[in-house]
Amino acid sequence: MSSTPTHRHVDVNGVRLHIAEQGQGPLVVLLHGWPESWYSWRHQFAPLAAAGYRVVAPDQRGYARSEQPEDVTSYTLLHLVGDVVGLIRELGEEQAVLVGHDWGAPVAWVTAMLRPDLVRGVAGLSVLPVLPAGGAPPSTTREVYGDGFYQIRFQQPGLADTELAKDIPASFRRVLYGASGENPASREPRPWVIPEGQSLLDTLPEPPGLPDWLTEADIRAYTDDFARHGERAFTGGLNWYRNIERNSELLTPFKGRGIDVPALYVVGDRDMVTSLRGADRLRAALGRIAPLLYADITLPGCGHWTQQERPAEVNAALLDFLGNLPALSRASGALY
Repeated sequence: MSSTPTHRHVDVNGVRLHIAEQGQGPLVVLLHGWPESWYSWRHQFAPLAAAGYRVVAPDQRGYARSEQPEDVTSYTLLHLVGDVVGLIRELGEEQAVLVGHDWGAPVAWVTAMLRPDLVRGVAGLSVLPVLPAGGAPPSTTREVYGDGFYQIRFQQPGLADTELAKDIPASFRRVLYGASGENPASREPRPWVIPEGQSLLDTLPEPPGLPDWLTEADIRAYTDDFARHGERAFTGGLNWYRNIERNSELLTPFKGRGIDVPALYVVGDRDMVTSLRGADRLRAALGRIAPLLYADITLPGCGHWTQQERPAEVNAALLDFLGNLPALSRASGALY
């Protein structure tokens, strides 16, 4: 067994995806968020592989070393769920445990909702299972937060794309530090709203220094992968936001569906996501949305980059969850 992840490309649903993989055993698929890549799981590979799991982390469509389809409508949640389904099959497996962070969490939750036959268990980091749509439509978020809310700003073609791509290393330093638990502003989490007249990065100044969990080598790793797309370095990931309203429409037939497989939720108490309107009510309803919820964990002092900021705690939670899946499955009457 390799002591470090190996890398290759696979063709899934007409899109060439880069994957990193390590270990042998039951399949665990790690799904990153914005603006990240497989590399955001760098601390999870070795512990999970050593515990007897086959760990695979793709660069999801539009990101890093993976292909970036031109059509904005090629980035709906149904496309992203289809990629996970296709990846499981391409890997020669029948089922997988899905772990998603940030945007990867909705992909994991919705895949579990739509294809419980393929999902042994699901873990969401940071983002709760907002079902069936995976997120509020722009009209709703605009009414609540105004035009400056980051998800609304990201809807504008070319705006954030151009700003972030001008200096990719600086963009990563500013975004990763800005949403981290080490940023003093995160001590009282609040929605990310960009004041009128300011740009995206105006709200994210250069950090005084990198936090302990983030190094210049990490920044280079992200930069090298994203720079492959040139001026469109961030466009693929931003196109996910440009499909939020379309996701709501496409997933309407599944209204009322929940998560029927064992589930885990982990979030930092300094994560901006915890401050979003309705997050407290949604979290209180988590046991009804996912009746087989195994644990709901809060990490003190942790910001948005859950598995990077608190790798030891996240790894312990994942290994505990994975180790108890057989018993959870038997208790539910499921055949896994």
